[in-house]
Amino acid sequence: MSTATAEKPIAKPSASDDSVLKTINPATGKELKRYKLMTDDEAKAAVAASHKAFLNWKNESLETRAKHIKNIGKSLANRKDELVKLMTAEMGKMLSQGEQEVDLCVGICDYTAENGPKELQDIERTLPDGGKGQISYAPLGVIYGIQPWNFPTYQVMRYTIANLMAGNSILLKHAENVTGSALLIAEILEEAGLPENLFTVLRISHEQSDAIIENDLVRGVTLTGSGDAGRIIGEKAGKALKKTVLELGSNDAYLVLEDADVDLAVEWSIKGRTYNNGETCVAAKRFVVTEKVYDEFKKKFVAGMSALKAGDPTDDSNDMGPMARKDLREQLHDQVKESVKNGAEILCGGELPEGAGYYYPATILGNVKPGQPAYDDELFGPVASLIKAKDDEDAMRIANDSRFGLGGGIFSKDEDKAFELAKKHFDTGMVFINSFGLAQPNMPFGGVKDSGYGREHGGFGLKEFVNEKAIMRLNS
Repeated sequence: MSTATAEKPIAKPSASDDSVLKTINPATGKELKRYKLMTDDEAKAAVAASHKAFLNWKNESLETRAKHIKNIGKSLANRKDELVKLMTAEMGKMLSQGEQEVDLCVGICDYTAENGPKELQDIERTLPDGGKGQISYAPLGVIYGIQPWNFPTYQVMRYTIANLMAGNSILLKHAENVTGSALLIAEILEEAGLPENLFTVLRISHEQSDAIIENDLVRGVTLTGSGDAGRIIGEKAGKALKKTVLELGSNDAYLVLEDADVDLAVEWSIKGRTYNNGETCVAAKRFVVTEKVYDEFKKKFVAGMSALKAGDPTDDSNDMGPMARKDLREQLHDQVKESVKNGAEILCGGELPEGAGYYYPATILGNVKPGQPAYDDELFGPVASLIKAKDDEDAMRIANDSRFGLGGGIFSKDEDKAFELAKKHFDTGMVFINSFGLAQPNMPFGGVKDSGYGREHGGFGLKEFVNEKAIMRLNS
């Protein structure tokens, strides 16, 4: 891991210098630090070092790997305050939500350390002719992760811990605006005693990233990002015959059925739309409300969202921090304006605030219909799309009327009915019932359609980048 931690912020070069990665505090718009990009030779050497580390790591027992992962969890807990403050400084999440993020990562480590060895045990089978069969889960090698900024620690730990448990080594290209967080994570893993070069942060450009995908020593690629990024990376990896896992965007529908507890639905809908400043792939985004309870929900939802306060993310009296980057705020506002141009109405928010920082108010758009970004696309920020449905059946139709399929939600007093609807009719990878939440260590995470493919967590991610090796002794 020396390649990840030895680099210190360099003196500021000229503004036109494109050989650095920059981090900017979105609460102030001021630059934090700059980090020097690796040269092509340094990046190539990092891949070779990662492969060499893998050749040793793959022979470690499952129990030894689990002990290292348990220690990573302990180190994350020990450095939590430092990591949380840096994440907030780099991408603007509320401190309390940063603490929850690190706690989730500790939980992932603990769950994987306890359950990983059992999940990856060899399987014995008797063959049809009475012979002996054995299935083993052999690690593939170097796994390359391209990760976004919205959960700087969780997005990394999600694929790193599973693949370390499986016996692979890890390369990380993190989003530029959370470079400091990436390097601190590498330091924490090193402090936990993880062998050198098993986890390496690559400070590289998009062009250099293409060479990493093409490198013969890289055996798998995982991306969390937009649908457009998924198509690009999926195509490049597919051309090189590399296995991929893609966790992409979404436009999750939360259904408020005729028998819903409206107050409960409003409470969770506000949390679901504004958690992490609204910048969550599995956030509640389209709120599909049946006609019977629509007016009541609308009144209470608008009142609740209007009362939210955006401000300094280090101040617990605020409800939301800034958006992570200026360009992301501009893109979101353009989507709001385009939706209004095509018939949507602003029920609250929707105006760019004055002053420093990339803040955006909690916003609700009504009269949302197909042909508007608020209906068709992912709005990655605190903007809710409110849609009226005739009845429960119509609500489910609208929910599935999307090219995305990551998550969603159902509010109903009949929990059994809600679970049955989620099971049989919701065309997504995840569904929340009468609640909203993020990942759970013991449940699979991932989507379908334009939201990508592959699964993480719950034991499923352990087997995404392994070779299920069939070993047989036949009797005839």
